[in-house]
Amino acid sequence: MNQDINQPFPKAYQQIDEATKASGFEMASDVLTCSLLKTLAASKPAGRFLELGTGTGLSTSWILDGIDEQSTLISIDNDDKFLNIAKTFLGDDKRLQLVSSDGGEWLEKNKEKKFDYIFADTWHGKYLLLEEAINMLNKGGLYIIDDMLPQPNWPEGHQEKAIKLIKDLELREDLHLTKQVWATGILIAVKK
Repeated sequence: MNQDINQPFPKAYQQIDEATKASGFEMASDVLTCSLLKTLAASKPAGRFLELGTGTGLSTSWILDGIDEQSTLISIDNDDKFLNIAKTFLGDDKRLQLVSSDGGEWLEKNKEKKFDYIFADTWHGKYLLLEEAINMLNKGGLYIIDDMLPQPNWPEGHQEKAIKLIKDLELREDLHLTKQVWATGILIAVKK
């Protein structure tokens, strides 16, 4: 076994990847993480999905590739420059709602919504408003975060935040949790 991805990439992935590189966006999700997101998404038929931190839509394209026609995905980002890349290549997908908003404001305004899968790829829902995000999960819902291993683009002091977040999640009694020292460092939790 190796880490090669021997399955088709999403149709729009290559175009989004090229536009991402041209835009200068450097926070795109790792392709191994994206493959995992797709696989986990496929486990939630007719599911309600939330992505906090669309970026340019690379991970979004993989999640969409994993969900069925009855599922919906809301993806939030506050940077229209990058969100517009996702809109260009994914905006016609009727299952997808791309939202230009501050993640914290969106979480506060929508905390009554429930989801079967949350990929928190930004500060809100991960380092900020974690409780609100976890409360939005249905029983059996997946909570997924990446970039939990040290990254070259981390600012000074960020590693301590990541360590604290992991410890906080490990202490929760409402989650089943698995940490993976793989890709950029993945944490997957399931709501009890």
